[in-house]
Amino acid sequence: MMDLAQCQEVTIPIENGTFSYLGTLPHVPLPELQDSLTRFEQWCAPLLTEEELEQTHEAIAEFANPEGPGIILHRVLKAYAQQPDTHSWLDKFWSTRYLGRRVPVSINANFIMAFIQQSLTQIQRAALLVGGAVRYKQLLDKELIPPAMQRGKVLCMAQNKYLFSATRIPGEVHDIARAPYSKVNPGPSQARHILVIHKHQLFRLDVIDSDGRAYHLNELEAALQTILNTLPDRLPTQESVGYLTTLPRTDWAYVREELLAESVDNPTHMEAIEQALFCLCLDEAEPDNLHHSADLLLHGDGGNRWFDKSISLIVFKNGVAGINCEHCGLDGTTIVDFVDFLHSEATHDALQTTRTDNIKIPIFSPITFTLNNSLRASIQTARNTFQALADNTATNYFSFDNFGASHIKSLKLSPDAFVQLGFQLAHFRAKGLVGATYESIATRQYDRGRTEAMRVVTPQIIAFINSMQDSQSDTSSKRQTLLAAAEQHTIRLRQCQAGEAPEQHLWQLQLIAHEHGIELGTGEHFSLFESPGWLKMHNDYLSTSSAPSDNINVFGFGATSEQCIGVAYLVRSKSIKAYLSTPSAVAQHMHNFSDNLHVAFQEMANILQEEANE
Repeated sequence: MMDLAQCQEVTIPIENGTFSYLGTLPHVPLPELQDSLTRFEQWCAPLLTEEELEQTHEAIAEFANPEGPGIILHRVLKAYAQQPDTHSWLDKFWSTRYLGRRVPVSINANFIMAFIQQSLTQIQRAALLVGGAVRYKQLLDKELIPPAMQRGKVLCMAQNKYLFSATRIPGEVHDIARAPYSKVNPGPSQARHILVIHKHQLFRLDVIDSDGRAYHLNELEAALQTILNTLPDRLPTQESVGYLTTLPRTDWAYVREELLAESVDNPTHMEAIEQALFCLCLDEAEPDNLHHSADLLLHGDGGNRWFDKSISLIVFKNGVAGINCEHCGLDGTTIVDFVDFLHSEATHDALQTTRTDNIKIPIFSPITFTLNNSLRASIQTARNTFQALADNTATNYFSFDNFGASHIKSLKLSPDAFVQLGFQLAHFRAKGLVGATYESIATRQYDRGRTEAMRVVTPQIIAFINSMQDSQSDTSSKRQTLLAAAEQHTIRLRQCQAGEAPEQHLWQLQLIAHEHGIELGTGEHFSLFESPGWLKMHNDYLSTSSAPSDNINVFGFGATSEQCIGVAYLVRSKSIKAYLSTPSAVAQHMHNFSDNLHVAFQEMANILQEEANE
């Protein structure tokens, strides 16, 4: 993580500026085809029967045949990776993975973080967050945010270019990510306003004056209080344009075109939204616990949001706050750095010193689209569809307070390995099976690196679960299988960090075949991608990710498939927290998983502790 104390303008030499390392970091390694195919077979094997494994083996051999499609497709990918303007062989993969999906981004894609509690009113908290975000933006413009570091290595800061004035725009078959620092919009955003939403009404609010000065904290408070006083009632549903951002992407693309064409003023209003530095949602709700806060951050009622904006700071009536992030250009580690800056003592001190006795209320104005009956009907449809999606998302807040990372380390085990093994044991006890499990592994040590897809289930984990479930297995045997599974987990995690995971490589080859297979003579469809191994490895039962920060109380995301439990977890020094999500139809499995997880963590620690006491 970055050193917040370094964020002073006099301490960061420009040669070590925020983006100074872009283009100098190593590229994401492109594995050899045979290496990826070998790992793929090894990684999916624990999920397969002998017959399924044989079918998968045959499909791999066919794909890897010297005369087969794999060699040709890999050659094309290798040539693409070597082009001068290619940052990473995954460039097109990320675009397709995020911008090509047609499902709504709300719940399905965006992720959230609930901030630590502070004894502030809604207006005070909102002004402090806005002021901090503007300060971060102005430091970023001057490249005075120090590059993030991890174990002495500089991390890629390219994602920071998607923090401000960035918006996802819906398309018929593929969305567009509009952001500064691009060929169309070179350099940092010149916008001086943010988007504020209150009672479903959209407002444009200046946060930087015409001289480039960020407004003082009490000036922001005065403007936000005036906005709150402006609206006695919430807008009617059919006038609440924010609901449209909850639509499936193709549907939203068509409605957006209709919206822009309805009035000569509507394109200007849309431009104000898309150019806004970020979104601030002032909600009427008053969540009284972390679970409720996380649910409201994930979706709320849908109308007080613009889910396409890269970041939306959300502040509730009682001062509880958090963030909702559009995922196509941002991952959790970048947002953690941003959130840590917002909550740092240095940032708060700097903002408090900018209060003024000569208050100049920033300019603000409502953004009101002209609507016809067809658009109003689309908004109502969007609201109904979104509510059904929210109702179909069951969630749970998991809190284990017996111990955390410190105790796990004292037992000479990786906290992440410990937690992931606990997930597997609890899932087996809850559902009676071991299912495909995804863990997101950050790879920002590479130029434009984002994440790698780690597949958690290993033969060692199967042996560990079998030992834990075997009434004849003694403590020593359980301990041995636990340690072996944890060691293998760490080995695989390091493989992912080194760019040696197979999934995204093979997925990219599948994409090339889909787009160019006919002209390449390979065709588009291969038995590899219809094999039991490929299908089972992608059929997630657990989708897991972590975002460590002392300034975050909850990290979360929505359910990802019909049987999957989403597990967004935080391993703190003395506790383990998680926000769980799954479709409502299988909610009981999630609750069973949560109950078993408490038992699994304690049981595993007892097994390890017994050895320490010997």
